[in-house]
Amino acid sequence: MKVCVSAAANSLDAPVNPRFGRCPYFIIVDSETMQFEAIPNMASGAVGGAGIQAAQIIASKGAKVLITGNVGPNAFQALSAAGIKIVTGAYGTVREAVEKYMRGELRGTNAPTVGGHFGMGGGRGRGWRQARWEP
Repeated sequence: MKVCVSAAANSLDAPVNPRFGRCPYFIIVDSETMQFEAIPNMASGAVGGAGIQAAQIIASKGAKVLITGNVGPNAFQALSAAGIKIVTGAYGTVREAVEKYMRGELRGTNAPTVGGHFGMGGGRGRGWRQARWEP
């Protein structure tokens, strides 16, 4: 079975990234062989809709399960519509997360775990622009 994990880097030993739509990489793992493919998340820098775009990416790769830290409402809806089981609350390395899932130590969720725009920063973080007067 193909399992997708949101990751901070491109290997099985990378930490699980707590943000689904804005994580740097998706690691698609064959749960039986632990063979994997690292996919850069092209949606991570999107101004809006990162979760939906990210869901489309992993659905196109045939993932049946997503393991991540958190998932927002739009991503949750897109993943659910694609028939992808969503597992949240994961931490540790990608390898450890997949192994925990296969042992039944991680469970699926039936609701988003964060509000919209989680992980975009806040206040003066990502997506905030200050108007300036230029002479």
